[in-house]
Amino acid sequence: MEKAPNLAVVPFAAGWSDLGGWDAVWREQGPDASGVARHGPAEAIDCSDTLLRSEAEGQVVVGIGLENMIVVAMPDAVLVAAKNRAQDVKKAVDLLKLKGARQAETLPRDYRPWGWYETLVLGARFQVKRIVVHPGAALSLQSHHHRSEHWIVVEGTARVTVDEDVRLISENQSVYIPLGAVHRMENPGKVPMVLIEVQTGTYLGEDDIIRYEDFYHRS
Repeated sequence: MEKAPNLAVVPFAAGWSDLGGWDAVWREQGPDASGVARHGPAEAIDCSDTLLRSEAEGQVVVGIGLENMIVVAMPDAVLVAAKNRAQDVKKAVDLLKLKGARQAETLPRDYRPWGWYETLVLGARFQVKRIVVHPGAALSLQSHHHRSEHWIVVEGTARVTVDEDVRLISENQSVYIPLGAVHRMENPGKVPMVLIEVQTGTYLGEDDIIRYEDFYHRS
């Protein structure tokens, strides 16, 4: 950002925290009278000076008798640490990298200019994703070398391009994207569009994308 030539700045005089650790999150979140800060479906029983945070939909975090602790539950990992060791999270990341754990490199929910997606199920030759596309947004026109895809719209309406065929797919309808087909999904509506994508193939990595056209100028 500091090298961008088209920026304007104004002074900011209020308080600032870069949230450099979970202890800072606890402090800025505003602990209650017992020093307990909660986020998401989290409950505390006889806890003090503790952060209880659930980032996983439907997953409840319950702390019992905790003091000066940090508990953060994500869909793919759970962190439990003493609050005075909050800066040592990087040691956990280094350990996971050493073991080749994908949690050290990727987040459960991947945000893109058009919206976001998350992996629901991942197998040896298949993957199931939930994809949310913002109103008026569109994915790039693309193809894949190693996988085919099946899209099922569960909310909203999708404008789908498969080679020369362009059609509207509404809720409870689906479309198949053969291996190698040039395709795109768009949200022509005014509400977020949600679909389930089932991928099958020999390789399911995000780098198996050939882009032909992109509204966000990604190569």
